[in-house]
Amino acid sequence: MSKKNLIWVVSKMQVLVDHYPTWGDIIEVDTWVGSHGKNGMRRDWHIRDYNSGQTILRATSLWVMMNKLTRRLAKIPDEVRDEISPHFVERMAIVDEDNRKLPKLEELSANNAEKHLRKGLTPRWGDLDVNQHVNNVKYIGWILESAPMAILEKHELAGMTLEYRRECGRDSVVQSLTTVYSDCADSARQDSASIHCEHLLSLESGANIVKGRTAWRSKRAQNQGKICL
Repeated sequence: MSKKNLIWVVSKMQVLVDHYPTWGDIIEVDTWVGSHGKNGMRRDWHIRDYNSGQTILRATSLWVMMNKLTRRLAKIPDEVRDEISPHFVERMAIVDEDNRKLPKLEELSANNAEKHLRKGLTPRWGDLDVNQHVNNVKYIGWILESAPMAILEKHELAGMTLEYRRECGRDSVVQSLTTVYSDCADSARQDSASIHCEHLLSLESGANIVKGRTAWRSKRAQNQGKICL
């Protein structure tokens, strides 16, 4: 791959959190790779409580090959496919994947939902990968930068879907937009309601980097088994 200037890049990721581990818990991580379409690969994860076997988290990601010089998507060379295909496991951690279309900036801006914007986000040296681009985990942190504090304090992240659209370099300046939707129309009960948000990370030029969707459940509802429907 390196001789042909080819690298793997993540194009989509979905994470579902069943519950959060506590201090002292022992967890086990099961991960595997599989094929995706004619020119992609997927990597899945299943994280469990080691003692009970209870699922903690499931995740899936889609990867494509890119030429690091032209920055264009490339086909998987036959020799690479022959090398990795014997290791493919054709099972999915998430059977019902979130394939809903994520909105564009103008669609987010046009609706009347509650919006929160954070500007001036810049990467640090430790946020960069070997190709001098921001790693995909940092994008999650930037998405949460524009999430309202009221959500972060009273809710916990139950799931997220991210679509990676463009690379972000070390000199980039990013803005994070979050649009909030509550599943409960009664404002007095929204603290116990489930909430979902739509997110957009973009460069100062307006070019989209990441589009995303997150789902949040009330910490109180998680503890008491109650939720506002």
